[in-house]
Amino acid sequence: MSNIDIFVWEFIGTAILCLIGNGSVAAVVLKNSFSHGGGGDWLIIVLGWGFGVFAGASIASPSGAHINPAVTLAVAMSGGIPWSAVPVYWAAQLAGGFVGAVLGWAAFKLQYDNNDDNSGTRGIFCTSPAIRSIPWNIVTEVIGTFVLILWIMTTPELNSGLGYAGVTFVVMAIGFGLGGPTGYAINPARDLGPRLAYAILPIKGKSDAGWDYAWVPVIAPLIGAAAAAGLALAIV
Repeated sequence: MSNIDIFVWEFIGTAILCLIGNGSVAAVVLKNSFSHGGGGDWLIIVLGWGFGVFAGASIASPSGAHINPAVTLAVAMSGGIPWSAVPVYWAAQLAGGFVGAVLGWAAFKLQYDNNDDNSGTRGIFCTSPAIRSIPWNIVTEVIGTFVLILWIMTTPELNSGLGYAGVTFVVMAIGFGLGGPTGYAINPARDLGPRLAYAILPIKGKSDAGWDYAWVPVIAPLIGAAAAAGLALAIV
């Protein structure tokens, strides 16, 4: 597969992931949305991100359905793709995350315009810790990503047979079991791309983009992915 093909599929898949994921959070957070204040908020968000993974990965199947720089790193470590292809995957995923977030904003434009207070809308786009302690926030993101990548690396036949439904269930399980402390980025592109979008979008009364924390959901998932890939290579 050419680098152009890789870029196109990973870009579209990651854009769909972030469009649906960010949209599920917006539906809960923004008033004048049918989901706002309806209860089951965390359930809606976790299911939204989980099914966003299913939709994005299914679309990006031709390129291997990484839609996550952490997955790309693990696959490269295992020899599944050449290292020279990694920058192409990462660039496509970051760009896709950005565009998906912009499309999500466009879908909810009227809700943003009519929201009483947009100072808390950063959480629609990207993650932040419930209790800020950078070392422990890193630990949480490393653990969550480790679980995701270890499952992907050790169950390739199951993952393929379920048609990406398996990894969807794992992402949901991580959201329910490990997502509370940091919002479970477990994907640098899913966090950094939308964070960039939030920084430039014309949202009235928005807060800053939280750049002092932004490196954590980028670096920590890569550490978790490398650790999981190393373990998988040792035991499989």
